[in-house]
Amino acid sequence: MNETFTGRVWTLGDDIDTDIIIPTEYLALKTVKDMAPYAFSPLRPELASQIQEGDILVAGKNFGCGSSREQAPEIIKALGIRCVIAKSFARIFFRNAINNGLLLIENAGLRDAVSEGDQIKVRVNEKIIHQEKEYPIVSLPQNLMDIIDAGGLVKAMRRLNGLED
Repeated sequence: MNETFTGRVWTLGDDIDTDIIIPTEYLALKTVKDMAPYAFSPLRPELASQIQEGDILVAGKNFGCGSSREQAPEIIKALGIRCVIAKSFARIFFRNAINNGLLLIENAGLRDAVSEGDQIKVRVNEKIIHQEKEYPIVSLPQNLMDIIDAGGLVKAMRRLNGLED
């Protein structure tokens, strides 16, 4: 999955917890698709309706802290977010995101350089390009890239075991 893609940036700050990503009261809805319109509603009620397929979230440190709810990365993916770039991620959110096929990229410098609405280019496992400046990124191990490429852990295991539809 050494692909390149471009997306529009949406910015968030530090310590975006899973209760901000999807508040507890919406977890009772039937599907992730039903929950998605309420994503980030405690912080920015309009955000979910403005996000378009292929957009990119760029956040500060400790993104995804809080509870270990698996719906948080599922909802981000359901909104059409192509990847999340943050200064750092909460460990359990990072693993839940990978398990659900959501690409996460750690980069300490980008958040302070971008503005909402900017376009950035991502060369997966290589670099981010914003206004002709390059931000190197650390490569994810191949086993994690295989999971993301497959669309999540279950799909990756089905593919690995020859059970893919």
